[in-house]
Amino acid sequence: MTVNLSKGQAISLQKGDGGTLSSVRMGLGWQAAKRRGLFGSRTREVDLDASAVLFAEKQPVDVVFFRHLQSDDGSVRHTGDNLVGGAGQGGDDESILVDLQRVPVHIDTIVFTVNSFTGQTFQEVQNAFCRLVDETNGQELARYTLDGGGQYTAQIMAKVSRAGAGWQMTAIGAAANGRTFQDLMPAILPHL
Repeated sequence: MTVNLSKGQAISLQKGDGGTLSSVRMGLGWQAAKRRGLFGSRTREVDLDASAVLFAEKQPVDVVFFRHLQSDDGSVRHTGDNLVGGAGQGGDDESILVDLQRVPVHIDTIVFTVNSFTGQTFQEVQNAFCRLVDETNGQELARYTLDGGGQYTAQIMAKVSRAGAGWQMTAIGAAANGRTFQDLMPAILPHL
C-alpha cells in the first residue's frame, strides 16, 4: 500500500511485520510539459537530475549524483543519468538505491534533491514525482508528487534519517534554485 505524502509529512520505514527495511530505491519520474506556440503545441527536453547528499551531524560527507554514481562506502548507488525524462506516468527516469544496512553508522541523514541541469523551471515539467520503493520486493511505500509550475529550477524532495534503530522518510518539497546539488546546499541545511 502506497502512502501519498504531503510536504513535511514523515513516515517510518518499518515493515508491516515489525522488521526494518534493508534496501530502498528513491525513484524520480517526469515529463516535459507541452507548450502552446504559434504553430501548435511542442515539448522541449528537460534534463532533471536526482542526487543524494549524505550527512553526518549536519555536515555533508558524500554525495551520489550523475558524475559520482556510488557513495565512497558503496551503500548508495545512482543507476544512471536520464537526459530527457519521459516516464512521468509511473516508472522511474532516474533511481538512487540505498542499502540501509550498509550505510555507515555516522551517516544520520540522506537528502534527495532534484534539479534542472539545463536550467528550465518547473513550469516546463509535468507529472513529476519521487517515490520510495522497498527494493527487496518492489512494493511502493511512499510517493510525493512534485509540484510543477514554479519559477524555480530545483527541489529538495525528501530525506531519510535515522530514527532509533530504524529509518524514517520525510517529504520536504522545498523549492530552490540551482543546476547542481552544490548550488542547493544553503537550501538543504535548514531541513536537516
